[in-house]
Amino acid sequence: MEYIFQKDLQKTDANALETLQRTPIFDGITAKEISDMLSCLNPRIYAYEKGETIATSEDDFFGLGIILEGIVLVAKESLAGNRMIMSVLRQGDMFGEMACFSPNPKWPANISSQTEAEVLFISPERVISQCEKLCAGHQRLIRNLLRIMSTKAMLLNRKVDYLTLKTLRGKLCAFLIEEYKRSGSMMFMLQMNRDEIADFLNVTRPSVSRELGKMRDEGLIDYHKATFKILDYDKLRESVV
Repeated sequence: MEYIFQKDLQKTDANALETLQRTPIFDGITAKEISDMLSCLNPRIYAYEKGETIATSEDDFFGLGIILEGIVLVAKESLAGNRMIMSVLRQGDMFGEMACFSPNPKWPANISSQTEAEVLFISPERVISQCEKLCAGHQRLIRNLLRIMSTKAMLLNRKVDYLTLKTLRGKLCAFLIEEYKRSGSMMFMLQMNRDEIADFLNVTRPSVSRELGKMRDEGLIDYHKATFKILDYDKLRESVV
């Protein structure tokens, strides 16, 4: 980990500011308002090498993270030591919001960089404190954060839904249907590799590859590496059991 700087981004490059403007917590807030707010939010930016740990589960929480560059993986480990992928995050995505305001905030998961990455951190106290400059966007930012936390809670419920499905095929079909809905196309590129899918669904990698092969042979799907195409949506949906 390399500490880059602590600064207001009025002096930073336009790309970083554009990334923040696309981040859900700054939704509806203009670039000028974001620039004005950052001197109050007092962010810290760190650079990480590929594979480097950003935060470890149960360590003290140190800030809401926004990815400026790179890919970041959020994972949990069971008591037996098995890893489960919670999410794969990219430029403009955010993490740590669910831990922000707990009485004794700890990181709830392990977070690591999948590529070289830059992450901006904001102290939660800075988010909810009275803005010294009475920035116009500050109240909007707080409302955005509450909406994001509600959405994240709903996503965690969907994660539980995956784990309650009885069969591996059911889990894979539900996963592929979600990816289809996310992309809006029957052909899409997965955000996770096979190992990450296996961890996400709490199964083994060989079983994922074997079941995907069977689904392709049966004409439900076709795929090449990370690119998938749904050939029979109705049968795919019927298999979600």
